[in-house]
Amino acid sequence: MQSRKVILLAQLFISGLMAFLMSGIMGFVHAGAAPDFLKIWLGAFITAWPIAFVLSLGVSPLAFWMAGRVLGPPRDGLHG
Repeated sequence: MQSRKVILLAQLFISGLMAFLMSGIMGFVHAGAAPDFLKIWLGAFITAWPIAFVLSLGVSPLAFWMAGRVLGPPRDGLHG
């Protein structure tokens, strides 16, 4: 089991990367290569990251629970 600090830092990285990538991809799909695309993307990213972080804190335990239910109890302490 990871420490609480590691889990929070990982959630910060995961949510930041996902917000960065998804806001960029969806912004490009929506606006295309508009001249102000980078400005729009930055605004969307700054808005999306805190939301993604808070949501990831709530969704993460559910996702781990669901994965545990699908995979069943660990064998020798490891899933795989």
